[in-house]
Amino acid sequence: MTPKTMIRAIVAAGGLLLAPALATPALAQFPDKPVEMTVLFGGTANSIAQVLATELGNALGKPVVPVSRPGGGGAVGYSYVADTRPDGYNIVWNSNSINTAYHTGKIPFDYQKFTPIAMVSTEVPALAVKSGRGWKSLDELKAAAMKMDGKLKVGISGKGSFTQLVSAALFDAMGIGDKISYISYGNGKAPVELMAGRIDAAVQWPGQYKSYVDSGQLDVLAVTGKKRVALLPDAKTATEQGYDVDITMWRGLAAPKGTPPEVVKALQDAAKTAVESPAFLKAAKNLGFDITYEDSAAFGQDIAKDDAFYAKLLGQLELKKQ
Repeated sequence: MTPKTMIRAIVAAGGLLLAPALATPALAQFPDKPVEMTVLFGGTANSIAQVLATELGNALGKPVVPVSRPGGGGAVGYSYVADTRPDGYNIVWNSNSINTAYHTGKIPFDYQKFTPIAMVSTEVPALAVKSGRGWKSLDELKAAAMKMDGKLKVGISGKGSFTQLVSAALFDAMGIGDKISYISYGNGKAPVELMAGRIDAAVQWPGQYKSYVDSGQLDVLAVTGKKRVALLPDAKTATEQGYDVDITMWRGLAAPKGTPPEVVKALQDAAKTAVESPAFLKAAKNLGFDITYEDSAAFGQDIAKDDAFYAKLLGQLELKKQ
């Protein structure tokens, strides 16, 4: 071997030794920067999100920053997150609204645009009226609505919103669907609108009504789940009062479709740690929601089943976009 050949061989061998060092470095362990969590709604949804974000950040070791992106029954926030990079750094605090927003035509994509991370909580809607109206049950409200010359004014978060869906299902079951006029009041304003007399009734979350019920300003006539709500133990279910309605709001976390499995797993495990924290347990008690953890796989199955349920229900109520 000539000196030049030997030099070339040594250089080539050195290149092989250096190759691993020059290769693309391994991805940094997730997360290595803050995670942004889009919050779709105000009221208790936002209150829960604030506590969850803090506890998620503690579990992940990096801050989780809640950012409010309301509008369109969730359409604004879903559209934003769906268009972000699927790397786990943009997630959404989602709910049944992914199904209702799609089937009412507010967004052009359905739940399959996202990868489920974990279900976190469930919350049962409640129907309230201003105290002193003389309505203490669904039957009494129905009787009053049937005698009205006009229509019962019912407040909702927005046209096609989950609160309108629940209201429509309940009043349809009561046989007074044609006696209802829906009025959008904006997020989190139901108690104020009721007490001011601008609306006659409203479906919202127990946490929004609790203090007003305790002070005697509002009466809750029914809740729409299978069982009574611990925060409002005296409020009967619609089923107890003879009306076949069972609708509950779930909330959870989702990421854009294509987010790596290992990243989803990290977020899923952090969510489990978060919901088991003392701070989250306290929030559940104070705000009146149930902690209902499900992992990514189970959550995905429930979202798919819910999508079929709401497609059928919205069709029956003539709220589904054709």
